[in-house]
Amino acid sequence: MSPLLLQGAAAGIALLISLVFLVVHLAMIVWTYSDAESRSDHPPILWALVVFFAPILGLLLYLIIGRNSY
Repeated sequence: MSPLLLQGAAAGIALLISLVFLVVHLAMIVWTYSDAESRSDHPPILWALVVFFAPILGLLLYLIIGRNSY
């Protein structure tokens, strides 16, 4: 197999993985915002920004301290 063909395949796979991570990141932001609208006393945009800048840590912080327990 040609090295050029392998480089193209690797670039395609890297692009696909990057797109998956982008979609997951955006989904986490949207879910946090919509959940915070109904389950948090804090502004939803605040939690969305926290998840935007620190995705995993922000989501964990929201789940631990951001949600009200009803």
